[in-house]
Amino acid sequence: MPSPAVLASPRLPDWTPSDWRHRPAAQQPDWPDAALLRRIRARLAGAAPLVRPHEILDLRRSLAAAAHGDAFVVQLGDCAETFDGPTFAEIAARADLLHCTAGTIGSALGRPVIPVGRLAGQYAKPRSSPTERVGGLVLPSYRGHLVNDPGPDPEARTPDAMRLLRGHAHAREVLALLRELAESGMAMPGLPAGAAPAVWTSHEALVLDYEEPQVRRDPVTGVLCLTSTHLPWIGARTCDPEGAHVRFLSGVVNPVGVKIGPSTGIEDLAALCDTLDPDREPGRLVLISRMGAERVREALPPLVAEVARLGHPVVWLCDPVHGNTYVSGSGHKTRDVAVVADEIRGFFEAVRSVGGRPGGLHLEATPAAVTECVGGVAGIAEEDLPRRYETACDPRLNGSQTAEIAGLTAQLCAAGD
Repeated sequence: MPSPAVLASPRLPDWTPSDWRHRPAAQQPDWPDAALLRRIRARLAGAAPLVRPHEILDLRRSLAAAAHGDAFVVQLGDCAETFDGPTFAEIAARADLLHCTAGTIGSALGRPVIPVGRLAGQYAKPRSSPTERVGGLVLPSYRGHLVNDPGPDPEARTPDAMRLLRGHAHAREVLALLRELAESGMAMPGLPAGAAPAVWTSHEALVLDYEEPQVRRDPVTGVLCLTSTHLPWIGARTCDPEGAHVRFLSGVVNPVGVKIGPSTGIEDLAALCDTLDPDREPGRLVLISRMGAERVREALPPLVAEVARLGHPVVWLCDPVHGNTYVSGSGHKTRDVAVVADEIRGFFEAVRSVGGRPGGLHLEATPAAVTECVGGVAGIAEEDLPRRYETACDPRLNGSQTAEIAGLTAQLCAAGD
């Protein structure tokens, strides 16, 4: 495995955490109180790191194994975390869902499975419009608990920088519970012996006023780390190679994920890889395909082939949920388990058709017995959706649906061995 000396910050000697401010920054809140925001940023900069540099470097090494085909990644969790709780039982249930999913796939694959939770930071969501209609009102869009409140009134929807501190405090509590789980003996496949948290954490690094103050220099190795999470990712709406989010994450040593959609062009993908992985290091870059079941078999192979041609040893993950969302007759956003399964099959076919390795799975899922996605062994129909539709944003697979998808993925992994 690469040594810490090899896992250095990318070759950007002039990079600073605030460089992103000179680039186009999509999806940023319109904070109404600039003075308050400055004070909040200063408090975040003085807070203890949420995750530790050696943990980030450990994850880089694990992902390097996945890039070489010696491990598989399972990344799952809530669409959008809220500031409710957290409780030990709740976090244990989320970690257990991840553990069970990883265990099902790992048993079939016969290789380590790296467990990554959408946990301890998934508090902000990109939106397709700055406003939305709620009843008879046109309001600022709800952008996640890190930014505003989902309440149907203008005051609740006004961005509030104090929420950045609340998000940091909530993430700290979640991580404390994950560390407590690890100490109690919840061992996860794919984690190094003696790992401090029960799972690795990840979130979309969307709100840059939250992320920037949490960059720290590791006193041991000298590398710059984003300490808000182990694995930050860039979403499909913010992955402009010349944009603020790509510039920001280009200078930290963390592994970085990027969502790749059907509109991603080969030139843009090449530019993203060159900016985020200039040294072509295994474990640095995770590309998360979210094509939609109808497009994946056609759109993905040329992208996989081009990345390989350019020599970037990336980990390809399948996100089979985000490209398959639709609105039901009752007005609920939902996903069909059969269509989710079809995209996973298409992903494995597409990656293997050009000699690539399927490297992992990315799901929005919950252990709760919700009725947010249709289909699956439970036979949830559209008329069942209002019964337990509890998500803060997008629909999640429930526990039984997740187990079904894990079983399919295990079969596909075993078929390729």
